[in-house]
Amino acid sequence: MNIYNNFNEIEYNPDTILTVGTFDGVHRGHQLIIDKLLEISNKKNLRHLILTIEPHPQIVLNKVGRKQIFLLTTIDERLKLFKSNGIENVLIIPFSIEFAKTDAKDFIVKYLVKKIGLHTLLIGYDHLFGKNRQGNESLLMDLSNEYNFQIKKIDAFLEKELIISSTKIRNLILSQQVELANELLGYPYFIEDVVVEGHKRGRTIGFPTLNFSFSNKYKLIPAKGVYLVSSEIQGKSYYGMANIGVRPTFEDDGDLLLEVHLFDFEGDLYGKKVSVHFLKFIREEKKFKGIEEIKTQLEEDKEKCFEIINN
Repeated sequence: MNIYNNFNEIEYNPDTILTVGTFDGVHRGHQLIIDKLLEISNKKNLRHLILTIEPHPQIVLNKVGRKQIFLLTTIDERLKLFKSNGIENVLIIPFSIEFAKTDAKDFIVKYLVKKIGLHTLLIGYDHLFGKNRQGNESLLMDLSNEYNFQIKKIDAFLEKELIISSTKIRNLILSQQVELANELLGYPYFIEDVVVEGHKRGRTIGFPTLNFSFSNKYKLIPAKGVYLVSSEIQGKSYYGMANIGVRPTFEDDGDLLLEVHLFDFEGDLYGKKVSVHFLKFIREEKKFKGIEEIKTQLEEDKEKCFEIINN
């Protein structure tokens, strides 16, 4: 996959079909746009290109009174998902306060038409961009006539009468509804991070864990509790169970951690990047009276996980 980090890196080609957006999560609505992008690209022999924005505009603009946004995907995860969906060309727009002031018409003409080259612009059902979100469908139609490019619009993607959006998916993940979130994503929600050294209590009771400390402060962390998860390590898939929490049995005010016990896995992964895929919420995090009570609960959790896996 070709990754361009600014507009000066990409070669001008007027036979280009492109789409623009943050694409947080690369969910099924985004996948519909990607499929259409590739379909038209192949049919008309056009170069296809995704323009994605990094950092997320809400992070950069940081408006007073607005909650901090947490993202479904880091830029590396987004690029990996683009590649797995067949995308060959991605331009990462370095978003800044200065860039946010770009007039919508200037963005289309200066960057898309004259810098990149534009045959077709593919837009989603709610596509707005540019300063104060001035880039609406009416403006696009006027500019397409003036600069001789086409506009293709994709309708909203519905699942169980829900319009799929990154915001809806974030809210589902935060409310323990990870299975429904995964349906809207089109894949299991995952966290990809580096394994760090823990207290090694788990191995003393037969439940060794991989420990993660959430290195990206904007990555969305699912609700606290125990989950059925899976990971792929060295080309092999493993099921497991994970706990997100602060370990209240041992600490009154501990840091939020992700601890993952993979079934039938043995090995040292310290310092290595591992993806953890969340499949189903099992139970809330609990405070226990001691080690034996924890062990008993973990055995019950493991049994429940295997019931789900086998069914």
